[in-house]
Amino acid sequence: MGSGSCGNVLAALASFFIPGLGQLLQGRWLLAGVMFVLTALLWLILLGWIIHLWSIIDAAVYERPARSHYRYGQSRRGYG
Repeated sequence: MGSGSCGNVLAALASFFIPGLGQLLQGRWLLAGVMFVLTALLWLILLGWIIHLWSIIDAAVYERPARSHYRYGQSRRGYG
């Protein structure tokens, strides 16, 4: 999924309602937990909107890392 894809739009909408939920939908468990906890803590001093906004933008522009098509130890031509 590239930036702006349907999956990223859904993830951004999910993060709008619950910070970190979009990252969770994208399979980024650790970042989702960090964003959720930081937002909850920072809302106690009225600064949670910063992490909340970061969560939405991050989910919207996330691009999955490309996977290698070659197995470990195998050359590009297939005989190695």
